[in-house]
Amino acid sequence: MMSQLLNIDATLSEDGQFMNDRQKDYFRKKLLAWKAEILRESRETLLGLASDNSNQADAADRASSETDRAIELRARDRQRKLIAKIDSALERIEDGTYGYCEETGEPISLKRLDARPIATMSLEAQERHERREKVYRDE
Repeated sequence: MMSQLLNIDATLSEDGQFMNDRQKDYFRKKLLAWKAEILRESRETLLGLASDNSNQADAADRASSETDRAIELRARDRQRKLIAKIDSALERIEDGTYGYCEETGEPISLKRLDARPIATMSLEAQERHERREKVYRDE
């Protein structure tokens, strides 16, 4: 993937355009593959939960099983939210706003997008946001 990103970086410098068609295609494919993997894992989890034998006689075994089930369901809920963020990123690709910081309007670095393709803020804007959040949380 990184070599593909370097090719995308080279494309950026060749024509001077940020988030050109080649870059959009790269990130669209990356997001769709990520979403497909999450959905596959979710199907496997649902099958596992459905086949789980919850008729355990031992109270400790039942409690442990319920705890495992609750943890798995929380993880699936986080992944459901992640899918919403992936869908939002795919919409931004289509409407031409993908890759631009929602706070400053500046391009988000391609390396950041490659590492976190659902990013909506540049690294600097994200750090500012997190510092403000921490200040409010500490008050």
